[in-house]
Amino acid sequence: MKSLIFTFALLLLTTAQAQSQTKDKPLDGGKDSSKDAAREALAKQEGDSGDQTALLKAALSAQDKQYSLIRKGKMALTYDFGYAYVGAQQINARFADSTLTLFNIQNTRSHTVTNNFSADYGLRDNMTANVSVPLVSKFSESETYSGMSNGFGDIGLGLRWQPMALSRDMPSFTTSTTLRLPTGRSPFKVTAGQGLSTGSGYTALTLGANTSKVMDPVALFGSVSLTLGAPVRHLSQQLNDNAVLTGVDPGASFGFGMGFAYALSYKVSTTVSFQETISAKTTLILADGRTSQTSTQTSGLLSFGLGVRATPQSTVNVSVGVGLGPDSPAFTLGCNIPLNF
Repeated sequence: MKSLIFTFALLLLTTAQAQSQTKDKPLDGGKDSSKDAAREALAKQEGDSGDQTALLKAALSAQDKQYSLIRKGKMALTYDFGYAYVGAQQINARFADSTLTLFNIQNTRSHTVTNNFSADYGLRDNMTANVSVPLVSKFSESETYSGMSNGFGDIGLGLRWQPMALSRDMPSFTTSTTLRLPTGRSPFKVTAGQGLSTGSGYTALTLGANTSKVMDPVALFGSVSLTLGAPVRHLSQQLNDNAVLTGVDPGASFGFGMGFAYALSYKVSTTVSFQETISAKTTLILADGRTSQTSTQTSGLLSFGLGVRATPQSTVNVSVGVGLGPDSPAFTLGCNIPLNF
């Protein structure tokens, strides 16, 4: 098909050249003169044919290579608002000589608001660099502590790459790499009952892959990710049982998700998605040489979203998530707003 289009375009170009050169010929040559001019114009000119061929091939190649990422040299700014609520109950019981000496139920309620500002820059048409800066506000309340903390969260540096151009018959595929820096207030350096953390406390690298397929009016998508955390040493955190925490070896996390988006109209779409994260055991190193491990955690989230097209190039998205399982937040609320309308 491309060769047919190329041949047809080349014929149009040479014909246009023939018409131009024919107009420049004097009219006193009569019929033979016009024929000679046409033959001369239609004949391949040395030096012209190669330029026309290269130009047409470049145009056809440019039309074939289309990507879903932002184009090279372009920048996109985005604001993300996130809210998460976690409510938990902990039963404290103590037995002495088969007699219950302590029993109470401790309720903990935590509210976290995140304002995240991110910038994307197109290094190439199929490669985008990203930086995100979160501002975190956290409020926690329990029987023993009530307080609020504000500050920077963990800054993220990312890179997205789309190895294959978009195709009508094949799903799109994108890979991503994100480096999370421990710029927020570390939970391993906060004294219990005196403050709240705004970050994870360790450096982490996340490798991910995303795929999507548009089948009008539905778009299907899925993702997988793997997060590896760097060990933390030289800590000196006093724990509740008078032990001193000196080091942490974070466990790896594996996540996957899937969902679909449905276009209700040209400007409104709805989204349903599921995301699950499985976190391996984290090892805690104490000052006396002992080690302790946390339990494996599984967090699931079912989200419902609504997207409204603000401009032909940007869409505002609002989502509500419901936690699945004891290790998940009770519910979440999110809003994604592009800043470059």
